[in-house]
Amino acid sequence: MAAYAVITDERGMLLAHWREHGASAWTLPGGGIDWGEDPADAVVREVREETGYEVVVEALLGIQSRVLTAAQRLLPGEPAQHQVRIVYRCRVVGGELRDEVGGSTDTAGWFALDAIEDLERVSQVDYARRVAGLL
Repeated sequence: MAAYAVITDERGMLLAHWREHGASAWTLPGGGIDWGEDPADAVVREVREETGYEVVVEALLGIQSRVLTAAQRLLPGEPAQHQVRIVYRCRVVGGELRDEVGGSTDTAGWFALDAIEDLERVSQVDYARRVAGLL
C-alpha cells in the first residue's frame, strides 16, 4: 500500500527519479504507507523526503490496483505482489527542491507537461496524468 502525489504548477509536473535494484525511471513522488499511518499523512511525508517540499493534500484522484506475478518482479525469486497505490492531488506550500539521500529516489525535478512523453517513466505516471485530467 502506497500513496503518491500529482503536483503541477506553472513549472509543469513534479517527478522523482526512482532507482532501485538496477532499474530506474521517473515516477510520482510518494511511497509506502507506514503501519497505522493515514495515507494522506504518508503522501505529505513521502513528498517531503523525496523532494524537500512541504505539501497539502487537495483531493483524492484515484486508487490504482495491480498484481505483479513473480516473473514480473525486478528481483528473481520474489513472490507475486499486489500493489495498491492511492493518488492525491497536492499543492506545494513550502520547502525547497532538493534530492533525496539514502532513499529509493536520487533526484527530483519539474517537467513541462508536453516533455513527459519523452521520459523513461513508470506506468503510474500515465495513470496519474489520466485521473488528473492532464492527458
